[in-house]
Amino acid sequence: MAPISLTFPDGNARDYEAGITPAAVAEGISKSLSKKAISATVNGQHWDLAWPIDADAQIAIHTMADEEQANELVRHDLAHIMARAVQEIWPDTQVTIGPVIKDGWYYDFDRAEPFTPEDLGVIEKKMREIINKRDPVRTEVWERDVAIQYYKDRGEPYKVELIDAIPGDEPLRMYWHGDWQDLCRGPHLQHTGQVPGDAFKLMSIAGAYWRGDSDRAMLQRIYGVAFTGKEKLRAHLNMLEEAAKRDHRKLGREMDLFHMQEEAPGQIFWHPNGWTIYTELQDYMRRKQRKGGYVEVNTPQVVDRRLWEASGHWEKYQEHMFIVEVDEDHAREKAVNALKPMNCPCHVQVYNQGLKSYRDLPLRMAEFGSCNRYEPSGALHGIMRVRGFTQDDGHIFCREDQIEEETAIYIDYLTQIYKDLGFESFRVKFSDRPEARAGSDEIWDKAEEALLSATRAAGIEPELNPGEGAFYGPKLEFVLTDAIGRDWQCGTHQVDFVLPERLDATYIGADGAKHRPVMLHRACLGSFERFIGILIEEHAGKLPFWLAPRQVVVASIISDADDYVTKVVAALRAAGIRAEADIRNEKINYKVREHSVGKVPVILAVGAREVEERTVTVRRLGQKQTSVQPLDDLIGELSHDATPPDQR
Repeated sequence: MAPISLTFPDGNARDYEAGITPAAVAEGISKSLSKKAISATVNGQHWDLAWPIDADAQIAIHTMADEEQANELVRHDLAHIMARAVQEIWPDTQVTIGPVIKDGWYYDFDRAEPFTPEDLGVIEKKMREIINKRDPVRTEVWERDVAIQYYKDRGEPYKVELIDAIPGDEPLRMYWHGDWQDLCRGPHLQHTGQVPGDAFKLMSIAGAYWRGDSDRAMLQRIYGVAFTGKEKLRAHLNMLEEAAKRDHRKLGREMDLFHMQEEAPGQIFWHPNGWTIYTELQDYMRRKQRKGGYVEVNTPQVVDRRLWEASGHWEKYQEHMFIVEVDEDHAREKAVNALKPMNCPCHVQVYNQGLKSYRDLPLRMAEFGSCNRYEPSGALHGIMRVRGFTQDDGHIFCREDQIEEETAIYIDYLTQIYKDLGFESFRVKFSDRPEARAGSDEIWDKAEEALLSATRAAGIEPELNPGEGAFYGPKLEFVLTDAIGRDWQCGTHQVDFVLPERLDATYIGADGAKHRPVMLHRACLGSFERFIGILIEEHAGKLPFWLAPRQVVVASIISDADDYVTKVVAALRAAGIRAEADIRNEKINYKVREHSVGKVPVILAVGAREVEERTVTVRRLGQKQTSVQPLDDLIGELSHDATPPDQR
């Protein structure tokens, strides 16, 4: 066979015979590397050690020290090992698909009897037996008709259907883990013993329709998590335990913030405590917007489809829109409208009222826009993923030469907001053109270059997030990391040359001619609902004092202190502090425990001594120690804490 050249990460190249495998390459480098090797990257593609290389290529050999590749292989192999274990325990079970997902994998099974939580331990035990056997993993490429007949003979209709869905020009690769076989693209480890037997755990069982189609069979899905070492698994499980304690749905009940019910799926019923957080946050954002030079507008919630057609949303986004048909004046044809899923086209309509000059730009426009988007019921998640929400939406209409400056201004603006809300840093992702998009490649080239250069000019080198831009333009995504290491994508900033063109937005330039403005879409929080959920989980319900809905509870120890309790509450309220009295005939320990569960930041206990000395006994949330303070001194401290950060 003809020789090929393989280039290594250090830039050195070696010649090999075409068809050499990465395993042979590793063995030729050193015996130690051959023992440690788990996979390779060949021309940017993750490559099984057993796959042949037929042409010149860039190559890197991976070991378990390469976290990204090792995790993928471990999780992928465990999906197969779990499926093998299930079929060894229950031979009549049919297997379907088992992909790798974040932190682990799942596999869908067709089995007459439902799995139980107790079954997970049985399956785990069998999986470890398979791992300890160190069975070899091998792979072959089959002809399509051979593979189809193979699965038909074994009564595996799901595999036959999967093969039918694979494009005809793709090879069909088969993998064996010992004697157990599956259709799979790979890559995989070289034997089952390479999987860490103490670094995985089966987590849960769920129902899942075959291929996501509710008209097809309901399968049983088993989820697992896995890492390259038991310490990482332990850290992940601890994080999940902490996340469960911080779950905004649980804390929302304990703090009496909101509820949701079947009659309004994906919609929120805000209770007084939750609405206090909402309005405090909105008031803060309104002040920041005014200081940032934004004018606030408000636009309709129900808009005729003609505007959505003109903007391109009807074609690209209709499946996520709530459609409203209205019999206008008993016309023969009903008018078709949509609840707005976003505010952008409406803001262009406000911009288009009256002639604009280049001197009017940039025009920064903001709205707390109520939007509605259809989300599948299975995707809804508390107040984090809803159908009705309010965006802190904004659009900057500017000249092309102002993009860089406006991007820098916005990043600085956003940085201060996040700091005020307790997030000291963030990551930035750059999302470029998606497959489904509006506008020419030339326009996209210009938009992507403008946004990328503006971001770099602001001192930020973003991560690439390929293909995830909006249909009308590329975007920056601002990612926050919370107290337990989870990432939340919140703010966005997008460059759009398309909508101004489609909706005929213009301004008069210095040359007296009409020009198109550039439209910069931006949101800081994303949606109030989701961001409040993030704040609740970030702070485990212990919100910053200025945002806490119930800031102080003054609790009586004896009934003779009730009058003083009322006076203390009045003094606190006069200082702008949200305070309430608890003069119920209950023991003070009961009151403290109840209000601590409700995450009240400060509980003031008042008894005979406090009445006589005009003091209060102060217990702060999360602290076991109490202190006795003069009331006036405490009010001074709490007044400062109750002041929003932008007003201090």
